[in-house]
Amino acid sequence: MPLLDWLELAVRWFHVVAGVAWIGASFYFIWLDNNLQPPPQWKADKGIKGDLWAVHGGGFYEVAKYRYGPEKMPETLHWFKWEAYSTWLSGILQLSLIYYLSASAYLIDPNVMEMNASQAIMYSIGFIVGGWLLYEGACRSPLNKNALLFAVYLVLMLSFASWLATNLFSARAAYIHIGVLIGTIMAANVFTNIIPGQRKMVAAVAAKQEINPAWGDGAKLRSVHNNYLTLPLLFTMISNHYPMTYQNENNWLILIMISIVLAWIRHYFNLKHQGIKKPSILVTGAIGFFAIAGWVSWPASAPESNETRQIQTVSQEQVVAVINAHCVSCHSSTPTDDVFKTAPLGLKLDNWQLVQQWKDKIYQRTSVSKDMPFLNKSNMTEEERQLIADWHHQSK
Repeated sequence: MPLLDWLELAVRWFHVVAGVAWIGASFYFIWLDNNLQPPPQWKADKGIKGDLWAVHGGGFYEVAKYRYGPEKMPETLHWFKWEAYSTWLSGILQLSLIYYLSASAYLIDPNVMEMNASQAIMYSIGFIVGGWLLYEGACRSPLNKNALLFAVYLVLMLSFASWLATNLFSARAAYIHIGVLIGTIMAANVFTNIIPGQRKMVAAVAAKQEINPAWGDGAKLRSVHNNYLTLPLLFTMISNHYPMTYQNENNWLILIMISIVLAWIRHYFNLKHQGIKKPSILVTGAIGFFAIAGWVSWPASAPESNETRQIQTVSQEQVVAVINAHCVSCHSSTPTDDVFKTAPLGLKLDNWQLVQQWKDKIYQRTSVSKDMPFLNKSNMTEEERQLIADWHHQSK
């Protein structure tokens, strides 16, 4: 198990680094394309469509984009593809190491759907492949001729995918699967459309042949899709740290609403790169985000009121009994859980001093978000959760 943990660490680290490189390159080229200026006549005569000057790292850079291509193909031509491929491959490996090898702990929630590990893995693969096929089919249909209609279709498709994932897998796994689906769409765009179109373009320029505009148009369209999907993808990657989203009874709707807000905010920056400044987009995006936060958090205030029931007096012995029954199997210096061999997040509850130190987090995770115990594998009752809540309130 320790060696597997180290392997998971290495894969996760590589995945993050590769993702940073891919997203950074994507953002940079969208910014670059939107900031190119009409060149002086002598550059235009050489076939340059637009250029840009920049300063960075103590030096000046001149970037030019050709309308057709250079007179002579350079010996070294940099391609931006392995950032996407390595991000997707490491992400799939991470999915396999964590959610497939430990399907009973991470992928399956018996309260959502009863199934064994093999069934869950097959559902997972089918979900990812099926979602990509729905996207690819739309891209190859007349639907992609209308940007607004395609955006509506994509929102509806991802909404259905989010609802389906939350009715198949554990809540944490559902959010991760939407991220994997989006990442698969983005990587497949690079592999099946963007790079092949670029290869045809390079071959045509090298052979002094005409370039089919469809090659570039198709690649540009998929790049724009990837650009708007980036921020929702990043949210799913960090979502496991915020159980108030994925543990909510409307978790699939929360995911879609946050994704729409993030794509809307991305739209502001895309316009800004073109010299169009619309701060109203940022304002409405912020209003949307806080409206979602208010809606999701509103029910959480109910247990803290004393309108419907009298808060019971809870003894130290009662709290310790609940902690020992449901928490210390994982959160201990010597965990006895069959999956977690080290205390998650380093949080240990071996003695009363540590329990008091972490009382706020214990309350939040057991009585508010209710995502702990993990998948409620120890069957904590609502009465025990209320006991923790009462203890938290009386100790404030």
